[in-house]
Amino acid sequence: MSKAIRWFSLIVLSLFASSYALADEVATLQPQQWQTIEEHAIAGDIPEIRGMPAQPELLMPASVPEQADESILAYLGATDSIAFLLFASLFGVTIVFIAFVMINGVSKLDNGFSGKLIKRWSGLSVSVHWLGAIPCILLMLTGLVLGGGRLYFEPGMNAGAWSALAGLSSGLHELMAWPFILGYLLMIIMWAPKQFPASYDLKWFAVLGGYINMGKKQHPDAGFANAGEKLWFWVFAIFGGVMVVSGLTMMFPATFEVTKNTANLMLLLHIGSTIIISAFSVVHIFMATVMSEGGMSNMTSGYCDENWAKQHHNLWFNDLKKAGKVQNQT
Repeated sequence: MSKAIRWFSLIVLSLFASSYALADEVATLQPQQWQTIEEHAIAGDIPEIRGMPAQPELLMPASVPEQADESILAYLGATDSIAFLLFASLFGVTIVFIAFVMINGVSKLDNGFSGKLIKRWSGLSVSVHWLGAIPCILLMLTGLVLGGGRLYFEPGMNAGAWSALAGLSSGLHELMAWPFILGYLLMIIMWAPKQFPASYDLKWFAVLGGYINMGKKQHPDAGFANAGEKLWFWVFAIFGGVMVVSGLTMMFPATFEVTKNTANLMLLLHIGSTIIISAFSVVHIFMATVMSEGGMSNMTSGYCDENWAKQHHNLWFNDLKKAGKVQNQT
């Protein structure tokens, strides 16, 4: 457990240190062109209303370049590509998995359900999973609106409906960040000890976990977590951390004293991490709910069927059996 905490702490501290290194600059007054405007009525034969900056100078870092980083702006400027990748990471991967299930079928239990249940997750773990999972889904959906809504939603909506959807998505996105961060931290700390790679994980990947139904049926060795679950965990740990740090930096720019280029970089990292996390989330959801017969009960009741444990996590089941921890509950 202590080893996992040290690894996680190193990852988080590195992400925060990188953010602060980008933002650690001395602040001075510089003229700005983007300001709140005060309107002044000017009397005359033809009355006029003119605008003047409410605050012609703002406290900004001295090293803000006159020209923004063109490489970052080039990526952020490709709004069509960003919108496409965001939607493809959810809907494209979903379509691929639906096609796969239709062609390959799902992974059935060879010997059916035994009716004997084994405790796999504690009540706390189940609660922590949903604490992170539900906000994560809402963040992905609201992120679709914020990142690609102008291209895919707005053209088919009137101005009022689009404005309401965008406003709701923006507020909900910021609100859901907090339970997601809490769930993220708890999941990483609690589950990391069982997620380190093992030699038999390579065999699991070689046969794709035995989920391919065409050809000889195989059930590769797996401990408490199989190789696919371990991969998902570390992708979530790393890119979820990038999402958290970049998101907080954008939410609190004054706290981090970010420059415009740093803010743009954080936005780019946030979008890139979102695309990766969204694609893996779809795979994770499909594997838990559709591909693996009996798998969903793991995160609803905390228990799994004995035959499911033998087939998908045989090494873990054997360890439980040797330790006398297998309880035959019906």
